Amino acid sequence: MTVRSSRRRPRVRAALVAAVTAAGLGAGVLGALPAAAAGESLTVRYRNGGGGGAQVSPWLKVVNTGSAPVALEQVKLRYYFRSDSPLAAYRFACDWAVRGCANVTGTIGTIQESGAAADRYLEIGFTAGAGTLAPGADSGDLQLRVHRTDWQSMQQGDDYSFGATQSGYADWAKVTAHVAGVQVWGTAPTRPTVPAGQVLFDDLDYSGHTDPALAAHGWNARSGGGGPGVAGATWAPENVTFAEQDGNSVMTLRTSTAGTAESTRQSEFHSQAMKFRDGTYAARVRFADAPVTGPDGDHLVQSFFTINDLKAPNADDYAEYDFEYLPNGGWGETSNIFFTTSWETYGPEGSVNQYTTSRTSFAGWHDLVLTIDGSAIVYYVDGAEFSRHDARYLPERPMVIAFNQWLTDLAGRTGTEARAYEEQVDYVLHVKDQVLTPAQVGTAVAAYRAAGTSFTDTVPAP
Repeated sequence: MTVRSSRRRPRVRAALVAAVTAAGLGAGVLGALPAAAAGESLTVRYRNGGGGGAQVSPWLKVVNTGSAPVALEQVKLRYYFRSDSPLAAYRFACDWAVRGCANVTGTIGTIQESGAAADRYLEIGFTAGAGTLAPGADSGDLQLRVHRTDWQSMQQGDDYSFGATQSGYADWAKVTAHVAGVQVWGTAPTRPTVPAGQVLFDDLDYSGHTDPALAAHGWNARSGGGGPGVAGATWAPENVTFAEQDGNSVMTLRTSTAGTAESTRQSEFHSQAMKFRDGTYAARVRFADAPVTGPDGDHLVQSFFTINDLKAPNADDYAEYDFEYLPNGGWGETSNIFFTTSWETYGPEGSVNQYTTSRTSFAGWHDLVLTIDGSAIVYYVDGAEFSRHDARYLPERPMVIAFNQWLTDLAGRTGTEARAYEEQVDYVLHVKDQVLTPAQVGTAVAAYRAAGTSFTDTVPAP
């Protein structure tokens, strides 16, 4: 991962302006976790064992904090997570345990409460062979794994018990412990509530780019020409489509080309009103390494960003904050690269920005969260902090929220074979003037979906 201030080549974007009145539903208050059960005699310690991709790796220890021995055979632990699909099935594995994996059991359970912050759990038990915990003793490492039976990717950013930065063992109240059926440690997930204050949430449940609800909700599928991207290319609103996938409505942005400017059709979806500034921005986005049709190799940009208009070259009240994935390189890069970039300005005097990169594949679904307050700009990917940029890049004016997919040039792939690429978006959320953690974002999204709320916008126009 690279962090630097740069004068990376600017990408001139067309100004995005318009006003809209958006009606929203009422919002509640984010629920706080209740205290752990009183008088517990056990403590559960957790560390993130890594994994990622197609599996998660909760590593656990059980500590006897009481004054009497505890038979491990009487102990049950629960690690809570959210399924990536309603039909997904999961399996448990024990890689290593001080008490022996043969003495550790694991089953996957389902939480029936509608709208709970998790819908699955891994329950860990012990056989008689695991022995007894003396007062003050611990079980030693339990190095565990959960994976989907089809080995598809697992997203951990919204998992209730997951701790992205927990690299060492520590007490963890989001894993519960029971002794003989009585809960003695931790807090189980409950039905979430939506955040208070001024919020935009959209589950992107539309029939297509001509759906009247898009304009009514303050969105626009861009048309016409202009930057960024290939000069002479067209922004095609029909390339913005919506369909159900794994129980949720998903927006797809398609970019197609046959190697000429005239054949290049790019896609962009953005809010009409510039009314978003400080607070939390979040979306679940699927990036792709390969085209859905035709040969690969084009210099493609897949993005989620917030931006305002550049009123004059090198104007100091410009702002732009990007998540950008280039699966085939571009901007001088020769292979896949992921950027988070915070912009101060650009123009003839040069570009002023700070950016962070990761030169690895970002193909697949990712939970992207951006927070802006009076001191910093912070980017999160899948629940973990990816980059933190300086206060000098904070916005001076409101912005729009946008997603787009475009080609930087036609040099990545020569030839006139037709090809097409797709970026997908599951939802978008903005909470004005509040900094939410990725876990709180997951809770808020779950609450809206549990309530059947596909859209609300209470963020006022500036």
